[in-house]
Amino acid sequence: MPDIIQLLPDSIANQIAAGEVVQRPASAVKELMENAIDAGATMIKLVVKDAGKSLIQVIDNGTGMSETDARMSLERHATSKIRRAEDLFALRTMGFRGEALASIAAVSQLEMKTRQTDKDLGTLLVVEGSEVKRQEAVACDKGTSISVKNLFYNIPARRNFLKSNPVELKHIIDEFQRLAMAYPDISFMFIQGDELVYDLPQSKLSHRIVNVFGKAYQEQLAPCSEETEYVAVKGYLGRPEFARKSRGEQFLFVNNRFVRSNYLNHAVMNAFEGLLPEQSFPFYILFINIDPKHIDVNVHPTKTEIKFDDERAVYAVVRSAVRQALGAHNLSPALDFSEDVNIISKLSSASAEVAREVYFEERFQRAAQRSDRDNWEKLFKGEHSLAFTAQQDLSARELEFLQSKQEEVARKIVDEQLIQLHNQYILRPVKTGLMVIHQQAAHERVLFEEYLNHLQVNTGESQQSLFPQTVTFSAADFALIMEMDREIKALGFRFEVFGKNTVVINGIPSGITPGREKSLFEGLIEQFKRNQSELTLPLSENLARALAKRASIKTGESLTTDEMQSLVMRLLACKAAGYSPDGDTTYFILDLAKIGMYFKRN
Repeated sequence: MPDIIQLLPDSIANQIAAGEVVQRPASAVKELMENAIDAGATMIKLVVKDAGKSLIQVIDNGTGMSETDARMSLERHATSKIRRAEDLFALRTMGFRGEALASIAAVSQLEMKTRQTDKDLGTLLVVEGSEVKRQEAVACDKGTSISVKNLFYNIPARRNFLKSNPVELKHIIDEFQRLAMAYPDISFMFIQGDELVYDLPQSKLSHRIVNVFGKAYQEQLAPCSEETEYVAVKGYLGRPEFARKSRGEQFLFVNNRFVRSNYLNHAVMNAFEGLLPEQSFPFYILFINIDPKHIDVNVHPTKTEIKFDDERAVYAVVRSAVRQALGAHNLSPALDFSEDVNIISKLSSASAEVAREVYFEERFQRAAQRSDRDNWEKLFKGEHSLAFTAQQDLSARELEFLQSKQEEVARKIVDEQLIQLHNQYILRPVKTGLMVIHQQAAHERVLFEEYLNHLQVNTGESQQSLFPQTVTFSAADFALIMEMDREIKALGFRFEVFGKNTVVINGIPSGITPGREKSLFEGLIEQFKRNQSELTLPLSENLARALAKRASIKTGESLTTDEMQSLVMRLLACKAAGYSPDGDTTYFILDLAKIGMYFKRN
């Protein structure tokens, strides 16, 4: 029987390696920019087209390579960083595996121009699918320029798995931001198509943060620093009041390498305990400096995971650094939350009574103001009830019957005495017992189906804002908004581009209380991204879910009888009335038999 085991050809081996190292365009961006940093560049320029699918070009002014080194850099496991096994435990450079360029060249059409400072001519290499097509001397600038064209052109299945341009562009921007944060002493430029996304001069870290994320961060940054013999921590924290509903802008670097660590993230969040609103996440960028012999970065091909030989010590230092920064900048409460403090018991009885009176007076005034708003009447108007489920092809007789049933249900609900329990539940008597409705979950279901219908037929009604509001986004979020322009407007938003990464909001969906255009629009994008990271949803369903979550009645809001009646009527008209878009129960029936069990009498 003949032998069947054989060595893979280099071209196939490189393609397999590329599956680990180059998962998407952003992976190639990361590897190429890291190589530029290791080459001692003080200027790095990134150019992408078609979200990196057509072109990724990284230009640097680093040391460049000789003709031999340029050719060797395309071979697997060719590296200038490692000479012996012990070198793995003394690494302070970014790339060291020697797989990046070989892997990228295996799945793209790659062109490299590189020249050393003391040379008059440089080297040009043209490679397609690991095969060198051209190698010749060329006049070029000092440093290296690498162009990666038509990524995954020779692996159609891999190319088909790439996401939409906004998603892939967001991943590229994420990688760019991480490296820009880690090296503020290097100037970075990022061009997407014909648009200049970032132009970042050399600066201090605080200036780099503001240049990347916007001027709004000037007022929320608090420096953080802690140093021990084992590890040092420095960076910046965002003030708790600026915390957001998504955890996107949180950065941990170990020896200037971006890492993901749930363990260290827990240390930061633990230090913020008691200061953040529920389900909110603070901004932070922390640099951990530690002797390389105490860490292992060779855990994952992308080098974003890391192991410490003493994780508990690092955890303690990170938490201590964040707590001290919060205390030093008056961001933490004066009370010691390690004790079980009953604040009311610390007040005199007279002061406590005054506080209660003020609290309930404010609650009463807010409820009265809300009950006077015409928007609730518009929000709960009858046209969005049973009739909206009817299709255009229903006969007049069927539609008449459906409308009569709607009116019958409406009359029953109006005649019923609805009760709001703890500003959270609506209690409604039914034939078989008691219907208990969760007001927020129910409203999310109602809004979700309405918004989804608007997106399907492109008929979202809008109400004009009396005072248009401008909102500035990160480059990634702005690109996402531009890609979803038609869908967002179909929901009822009206907005226009107003400068770099900025939009002006002129209108919001009908039925939503005006005055919070900015927070609502920002919340929509934040919720959309959160859904996108946790679920696999079609674009329209994700947007409908996101807006329903942000625009719905919240637990704790007081409702009038008319508002409760309208909400119940609209809920019963939904196609899936029993569950919120997230799958939570909107209502249940407590039947009479079960109620009777609690009152058994002899």
